[in-house]
Amino acid sequence: MKRIITALVFTGILISCNSSDKTKAPIQESSITETATDSKSNDINKQLKTIDTDEDLIATALMAAPEESRSKCKVIGYNMAGEFVTMREGDNEFIVLADNPNQDGFNAACYHKDLEPFMARGRALRAEGKTGQEVFAIREAEMKSGQLKITPGSTLHIYYGAKTMYNPETSKVEGAQLRYVVYMPWATSKSTGLPEVPYAPNHPWIMNPGTHRAHIMISPLPADRE
Repeated sequence: MKRIITALVFTGILISCNSSDKTKAPIQESSITETATDSKSNDINKQLKTIDTDEDLIATALMAAPEESRSKCKVIGYNMAGEFVTMREGDNEFIVLADNPNQDGFNAACYHKDLEPFMARGRALRAEGKTGQEVFAIREAEMKSGQLKITPGSTLHIYYGAKTMYNPETSKVEGAQLRYVVYMPWATSKSTGLPEVPYAPNHPWIMNPGTHRAHIMISPLPADRE
């Protein structure tokens, strides 16, 4: 009888141990997974640095340009001292405008050199204290008179985002993305066949139709936008 009782007790202990092991196993596995995820996140964060030198401004601004053209682009913009300067000379068809370190977020642009008179005129008017509406009206009049010109099809590449940390190995800014502006002065929805609002992510549409600043917009949009 004692042998039977002893066997039953021993069996109960084994069942209890096995049940305990099964309960602990998922917890241990989950802990390992969480640790691996945290480690990966920390590695990514270690790769990022603040844009705090002129060299950083140049490197990140060039991400707005086509990859094959970056090495020869001219770079202009505000340096870390707050001066608007030529940050790097170039000898191809592109001019790159660096992010303004005194403004929130990140915004760099790349455009064909033929657009520089139009862009420079806008900068000069804003420096005079003109409002956005005033800048628009002045350049509209100057385009109509022939004082300013925009070659239809001239493209502006904009690299932008809410954050200002970047990976110095790749020059990519955290969370930044590209949108494109194709200038088509005086174009309309009727003349181009494009809608005046985007219908899907990266769907081209026409903005400022019928004006000197009419342009085709191609912007990344949230896939779930209604």
